[in-house]
Amino acid sequence: MNKKIIILSVIALSGLFLNSCNDELDVTPTASVSTQDLSLYNNDEGAKSFVTAVYAKFLDWDMSTFSWIGITSIITDDADKGSSPGDSGSDKDLIDALNITPTTGSFNEVWRANYKGINRANQALKFIPMLDQANPQLRNRLIGEVKFLRAFMYFTLVKGWGGVPIVDRIADSNNEEDRKMLLTRKSKEEVYAFIVKDLEDAIAALPAKSAYSGADVGRASKGAAYALLAKVYLYQKNWQKVSENCDQVVGYSLTPNFQDIYKVSGENNAESIFEIQGFGGASMPGIQQYSQVQGARGAGGWGWGFNTPSQSLVDAFNAAGDTERRDATIIFRNSTLYDGRVVPATVENPYYNYKAYSSAFTGSDDSDANIRYLRYSEVLLMKAEALNETGQTNNAATYLNQVRSRAGLANTTATTQAAMRTAIWNERRLELAFEHDRWFDLVRTGQAQAAMAANGKTFVVGRHELFPIPQSFIDESKGMSQQNPGY
Repeated sequence: MNKKIIILSVIALSGLFLNSCNDELDVTPTASVSTQDLSLYNNDEGAKSFVTAVYAKFLDWDMSTFSWIGITSIITDDADKGSSPGDSGSDKDLIDALNITPTTGSFNEVWRANYKGINRANQALKFIPMLDQANPQLRNRLIGEVKFLRAFMYFTLVKGWGGVPIVDRIADSNNEEDRKMLLTRKSKEEVYAFIVKDLEDAIAALPAKSAYSGADVGRASKGAAYALLAKVYLYQKNWQKVSENCDQVVGYSLTPNFQDIYKVSGENNAESIFEIQGFGGASMPGIQQYSQVQGARGAGGWGWGFNTPSQSLVDAFNAAGDTERRDATIIFRNSTLYDGRVVPATVENPYYNYKAYSSAFTGSDDSDANIRYLRYSEVLLMKAEALNETGQTNNAATYLNQVRSRAGLANTTATTQAAMRTAIWNERRLELAFEHDRWFDLVRTGQAQAAMAANGKTFVVGRHELFPIPQSFIDESKGMSQQNPGY
């Protein structure tokens, strides 16, 4: 029987367009259902399944693991490639040295992965409103979740690449305007405006974090949307909007013991605003090999040993007298971990990333470690930065000192705006190390060249502020999009 097919992932395009550009923007189908069978999804669980597919993308290797670790962490002064000298990690040695080009695989993979997720989000936004047998309130919430997740992915893209194509719907293979949409970079300002609109829509639809329970714990909430919106404005230096949105992030508190945040018992706790959910074991998939890639390597180890803390980061903790966060962030050779595991002298590298450690599924492909992306401590630091930049330095200290106090440190001695600015930036480094923010923080604050030089890396001003656009995309665009400067 002939059936009209609805593509649940994205509409397939054909010919050269399918074989090249669409590999970058993921407009090839991954699953389909007939219009006749769409009724199978016309219920609460069916509606949820469209959104679950978007969340699930964040568990994938290409989205959250090796390449992502490379371009957000190994690239920075906080980390080195690690592993063995002879193991390049495909291109992680090149990324570590800032020797990057438009064909460097890790950048291409993360670009593609985010557009795959965006297309899943667009599919959900198209079909959920058609499911008239699903609870209307649930459908409204699910649409809010999808818009938050789409905004999250576009925020990743705009931070890394600047202006990018805004794909806001499922593409029609016969529509020239859709082809232009897929191949034309929008300005950075247009992308930020799109993100803001999605987050404002999400805020209107989402409940507070406390409304979720059971299997729904960890879903995007109103607090998460406000926190992400504050961060979006942080990157635009709209300090008043940063401050206003931080004030809307309510019902959260700092975890008294910093290390407890990164244990399984600390997942989705009172400090957690948004994190990617990992579940250990083959039948409960985690973030694909996220822990394994970063686990201790060599005799007595349990992983590949990549993304090792740099001596620069260790020295920064020591200079601040910050032993509490240092020892919760860095696994040291010849140490005993919180669960009693001994890290022997025989492991290959002196330091490893503690925040990626899984106690129950050490070394497994699928671990129970979550990635913490938004925490209440960062909201406090964003509020402090916004206040300081608007001349309210004394008030900024109040928020900064809450974070320092939790780390067992004395109140800041900074009293001038310039000194407070430096103090806040330094606090972000120690508080958020290995949480995939450092590179973007260095670029947005203008610290990148000096920080890279201090760690033996050469940051080229006018080039390295943005990642290279995948060359395959540039080729396919045939002049509709241009490469970033310096590449």
